[in-house]
Amino acid sequence: MLRRRKRLEGEIPTASMADIAFLLLIFFLVTTTIDVDTGILMQLPPPLDEDQKPPPIKERNMLAILVNAQGDILVEGELTRLPDVRGEVIRHVMNNGANPAYAESSEKAIVSLKTDRETEYDSYIDVLDEVWMGYREIWDTEARRLGFTDYKSYSGSLGESGKDIIKAKIKAKISLAEPDA
Repeated sequence: MLRRRKRLEGEIPTASMADIAFLLLIFFLVTTTIDVDTGILMQLPPPLDEDQKPPPIKERNMLAILVNAQGDILVEGELTRLPDVRGEVIRHVMNNGANPAYAESSEKAIVSLKTDRETEYDSYIDVLDEVWMGYREIWDTEARRLGFTDYKSYSGSLGESGKDIIKAKIKAKISLAEPDA
């Protein structure tokens, strides 16, 4: 009588599978970069000495922007739409004394942004972005007057040791006022 032999089935060895998975996990944890939010990059002025008083600022040179708890934007007390903030900043900074409602000169122009404590963070950032975009448009215009296509091409032509005459002439003076209680 013929005996049937039991056929051996092929198996995949799994003894070291856990070791391999653990090593892959460690490899990916070590090589993965994790983005860290760095916040809003703002350069603050140096602190005043204890005996030094803040410099006087004329109301005319200050463009007051308020974002209330409902997300409404008030520029000099008047309700304004978000896209119009940029134009107000440009008119204020580049007024050069023409309109008495705006700044005397670009050197004296200050934009003050204030919020309520309950203002949503996104609303605040949207308004701050529009203020910065106003300054960027001003810098682009000044770069075009100097023969460049925009401010980015102008700043790229300066090199590392070049002096930025546009930003020296028109500094972004943005005051972020503390929210009201």
